[in-house]
Amino acid sequence: MEKREKLERNQIAVYAAALIVGIAAGLLSEPFGKGIEAWISPLLAVLLYGMFTMIPFLELRRALANGRFIAALLLTNFVFVPSVVWGLLKLFPQPEAVTVGVCLVLLTPCIDYVIVFAAMGKGDGKSMAAATPVLFIAQIIMLPIYLRLFAGGQAAALMEVGPFVEAFLTLIALPLAAAVLTQLWAKTGAAHVGAGQAGASESAARQSGSANIGTRVLEAAAWIPVPLMALVLIAVSASQIGRIASDPLPVLRVLPIYVLFLLLMPPLARLAGRLLRLDAGHGRALIFSSFTRNSLVVLPLALALPGEAADVAAAVIVAQTLTELVGELAYVRAVPKLLWRDKGRSVDT
Repeated sequence: MEKREKLERNQIAVYAAALIVGIAAGLLSEPFGKGIEAWISPLLAVLLYGMFTMIPFLELRRALANGRFIAALLLTNFVFVPSVVWGLLKLFPQPEAVTVGVCLVLLTPCIDYVIVFAAMGKGDGKSMAAATPVLFIAQIIMLPIYLRLFAGGQAAALMEVGPFVEAFLTLIALPLAAAVLTQLWAKTGAAHVGAGQAGASESAARQSGSANIGTRVLEAAAWIPVPLMALVLIAVSASQIGRIASDPLPVLRVLPIYVLFLLLMPPLARLAGRLLRLDAGHGRALIFSSFTRNSLVVLPLALALPGEAADVAAAVIVAQTLTELVGELAYVRAVPKLLWRDKGRSVDT
């Protein structure tokens, strides 16, 4: 457990190293970049399964009990964020494929590594973890609506229904279902273990030992996200860097949007937290949720776009990941020291 927590604490460095390796490999060997692109979808499927196993879907009732924090998350991510994205796209209009990529990534709040970053920034990581099912369900419902409103009819037409649905089912729905089944298996296993300990019979002990496999699988799955995220970043950056280098304009055009988004969302999240009278731990977690986006979860949807639109949207999403990692490094220190000070109260991380 301590080794895994240490790995998670150092994940920014791991991801930065992965991006450097991927970029270097893609620039040095174009065949390697093209060849590794076929691995993106399988790696993403495994990564998302690992991420989804860490989201407490079976504890949705507990998440909803923290009403003010949930309200602040929904207000920030589904009112303030869309308003900011709409304004930035009006200020910096983009071609259709770029607009779709920007909307996919900026309108979906992170549901995985934001938990670790929030804790590193002295926010309430436990409450952030409990709230992730709500954020995931809300973004699945709202994303099609936002795409239609923000990208417009022509841009939305790029998303052909067949490939889009196939990508969603194979790379999001199936890993999600497998993760929920694993959680149910582990929960059933824990109940059987308790029954086996309470019962004196040999058969009860055998039953509890067999059922405990689900718990072990769930524990093993917790090791997946960081190393698989690194592999995905290597594959994505290696496969996309050649296209970015040959035509950097789409990425250069969206960088002002990403930088301004990183600068605007933390103070707006702080405002939402103050309005709903959150304490320091919840307020800091809210700030991290406001600018940490679901880039790799929506990447399969970008790759399902037709033709060159997929390449452009994927490159735009990779650019957001790079920009966000820089922002995380800054905000891990700035949030507790500048944006939301402790005022003498302890923070539950």
